[in-house]
Amino acid sequence: SGIPGIKNKGATRGGKKGSRKRVIDPFLRKEWYDLVAPAHFTERSFGQTLVTRTTGKKIASDSLKGRVYTINLADLQGDENLSYRTLKLKCEDVNGKECLTNFYGMDFTTEKLRSLVRKWQQIVECSVDVKTTDGYILRVFGMAFTKKQPRQQKKTAYAQSAQLRAIRQQMMKVI
Repeated sequence: SGIPGIKNKGATRGGKKGSRKRVIDPFLRKEWYDLVAPAHFTERSFGQTLVTRTTGKKIASDSLKGRVYTINLADLQGDENLSYRTLKLKCEDVNGKECLTNFYGMDFTTEKLRSLVRKWQQIVECSVDVKTTDGYILRVFGMAFTKKQPRQQKKTAYAQSAQLRAIRQQMMKVI
């Protein structure tokens, strides 16, 4: 008896009893941690992050360490004139329900970079590894643009490759 041509009869009737898995909301196993910026910013608290609770050998604080958060500098300093800079802060330590972060990098917003680039000029870029007085090594990227000379008739302001090398050398000295 049964439906002719169908071999898996149990599939048509809803399967075996009790085989359905209980669906648990994954957010019930999560907890919130506050994000704290380094001391030299005016606004210390800048948000919250989710992490799965400590279970067995998987510790919540270990999964938080090493996370990188991107935040606008204007939000940390309370100054809207700095809104074109974004900071990356890395979680270094967990203290209670607070994630203590440290500086990890800085960049311009894409809108700011796009506003700097113009037609008929050239971008000169360089990078330098700089050691700070407190022992950190930073990789600093510099960007310069060529511009027209006063009373220049030519439409473009492109530089020759030897000039570009000289500009890069000067940029590295300044940085």
